[in-house]
Amino acid sequence: MTHSIRIVLADDHALVRAGIRALLERLVGARVVAEASDGLEAVDQVRRTHPDVVLMDVSMPGLNGLDATSVLRREFPDLPVVILSMHREDEYVVRAMRAGATGYVLKDAAASELASAIRAAVRGETWLSPGLPREVIRRRLECPPGRDEPLTLRQREILQLLAEGVGVKGAALRLRISSKTVETHRERIMERLQIHDLPGLVRYAMSRGLVPT
Repeated sequence: MTHSIRIVLADDHALVRAGIRALLERLVGARVVAEASDGLEAVDQVRRTHPDVVLMDVSMPGLNGLDATSVLRREFPDLPVVILSMHREDEYVVRAMRAGATGYVLKDAAASELASAIRAAVRGETWLSPGLPREVIRRRLECPPGRDEPLTLRQREILQLLAEGVGVKGAALRLRISSKTVETHRERIMERLQIHDLPGLVRYAMSRGLVPT
């Protein structure tokens, strides 16, 4: 590419973002055109800046990185998203790939690996950290998705916000929908999961990796 790679960087820790920004500018000659501290902000920043690639953390408040990736790939199907995560379990990698991620880099990877992943993403290539169980991941991706996810993407967004204690009005503001719509989704979430209290929803959200344990 004749121009510097334009990146939207999403991570909920400001110091981590600063370190990654400096690293990418030094190793790749990239330009971080926007930063985000949660998935919802990342989606907004992509809509505003139209980057070449998104570097996305997994565990973020408001909207986690995997669901944010699903939103972005649905709206911008040609936009590469590289997941940067501390989770090395194949479950997370498979979910990321099915969400539309083009790369998955572990946070303890060498700096040069992150640079290689960004370059590969811009070329339209897939990148997985060498330490990941590639054959297991490949076999799981070849199988059709199971029916173990009973909630829609919008319902997962609302569940995460409610589990974080944002409340109905707060979730409505964050998602730019009405409180009545959030309440309707909450009722459907409880019905689908057969969970009828907030502590139960929080425990479920934790078990699915939507909020930290």
